[in-house]
Amino acid sequence: MIEHRAFFGDGEKTFALTFPMIKELERQTGASIGVLFHRVRSLAFNAVDLSEIIRLGLIGGGMKPQEAMTMVQTYVEARPLGESLPVAMGILSAMWFGAPDTQDEQRQAAASGDLAAAISAAYEGVAE
Repeated sequence: MIEHRAFFGDGEKTFALTFPMIKELERQTGASIGVLFHRVRSLAFNAVDLSEIIRLGLIGGGMKPQEAMTMVQTYVEARPLGESLPVAMGILSAMWFGAPDTQDEQRQAAASGDLAAAISAAYEGVAE
């Protein structure tokens, strides 16, 4: 499971769009995951897209459904959308491309010229 960690609401949270959560996201929004990804990246999203991506990402990350709903009502529905957009984009990007922190570690290790560090970073990304 590829997780995304981000500050949301009152602290750092873990998000994950697992396959069951992706299916529920598609059902709740009436759009395929590819369409949702495109809508969010092109800023053509519906408000419910953001709230459902975040809510289901929280559930996939291990939060209880009722707690996730309360968090979304408090920190998505009652706040400017611009605060939720980066969180939703991070969740979708992790689902689509993998965890960015692992990719960054691999790039930094490779750029350093330290072959052992680059191999170690790449191996850690595969082992997760």
